[in-house]
Amino acid sequence: MTLSQATRVRFIHSADWQLGMTRHFLSAEAQARYSEARLEAIKEIAKLAEVESCAFVVVSGDVFDSNHLDRQVVVRALDAMSSFTVPLFLLPANHDSANAASVYRSSTFLDHRPKNLIVLDTFAPVAIPGADAELVGAPWDSKQPLEDLVAKACAELTPAGSTLRVLVGHGAVDEGNPDQQNPSLIRMASVREAIASGLIHYLALGDRHSVTRLDPGDRIWYSGTPLVTDFTENEPNKVLVVDLDGKSVKVEARQVGFWTFFKESFPVNNREEVDAIAEWLEAIADKRSAVVKLSFVGTLNLTEKAHLDEVLNHYSDLFAALETWERHTDLVVLPDEEDLLDLGLTGFAAATLEDLREQARSDGEAGEVAQDALSLLFRLARAGS
Repeated sequence: MTLSQATRVRFIHSADWQLGMTRHFLSAEAQARYSEARLEAIKEIAKLAEVESCAFVVVSGDVFDSNHLDRQVVVRALDAMSSFTVPLFLLPANHDSANAASVYRSSTFLDHRPKNLIVLDTFAPVAIPGADAELVGAPWDSKQPLEDLVAKACAELTPAGSTLRVLVGHGAVDEGNPDQQNPSLIRMASVREAIASGLIHYLALGDRHSVTRLDPGDRIWYSGTPLVTDFTENEPNKVLVVDLDGKSVKVEARQVGFWTFFKESFPVNNREEVDAIAEWLEAIADKRSAVVKLSFVGTLNLTEKAHLDEVLNHYSDLFAALETWERHTDLVVLPDEEDLLDLGLTGFAAATLEDLREQARSDGEAGEVAQDALSLLFRLARAGS
């Protein structure tokens, strides 16, 4: 029996919730808000599923950041998941693999899991209540699988007939991957063959934190993460609403998370360019949920460097995190004659300043230390004047 256009299902594809994730650059206060934002994103997904009349929601792996989490993290996560009014399917993957120590086998999880939450911890097809559709999981039972688990799941299948079949996988694909010796890579040629032969109709992938389309027919997608985790992600904070029928598939990205990560490099050679950095920072709307990493290239005198420090100190109190990307920063601090006159140093202090000026012109770590010392000396002298 072939699929008819009347066979149709709408669902949400998500992945990489990584509940319990911590970020080293966040203070304790900001980390608490970031963790809460991950739970709020879950609730937004639940609302979206109801508004869009979805039959189910599937999370393609890394639901939890680890199998070793505090009880409170798991309980709060399950409480957020209880807001779903449709079946919620979770796939174990590399962060939360279905091994003996799996979070999914813990008493905390088993005692508090909502009734409509299903863990895809086997390769057996699971029927979707009220829909002519089924899910097939490709779960991880370790952090380093020794085979293509998506191919393993497909090998167990026969053509789906009149049933729409969604395969749920996690991991990197082979196309464009420099590590071709990795046995766990998902082989795209075999996936396309499975789609062409009617074994599966959509592959819901997790692992890549950016929304990524891998098939011109829209049948292979990474959903990305519902809350940004790093500066390199493209289109984070999204989930995918998928309309699948016998003839076609339609995929739309919808926003559910609202934290932002910014990474920017600035030239700094005068006060005006420092002021431009302040204007850029001021223009960021929700600073409490924004993480900023800045790098600087240029040369400043002591007065201008002190102004830059004041700008950074002010905005570091407003943002969730504001840090300097030291590896990409090439900022030289050299005092000019105007700096020296402003300080009005005499005796030993003046001699020390002159020594630091000479050292600051040298390359390497010694020059950097001297520049930092000059900045500190300048701030202390100004504060005492």
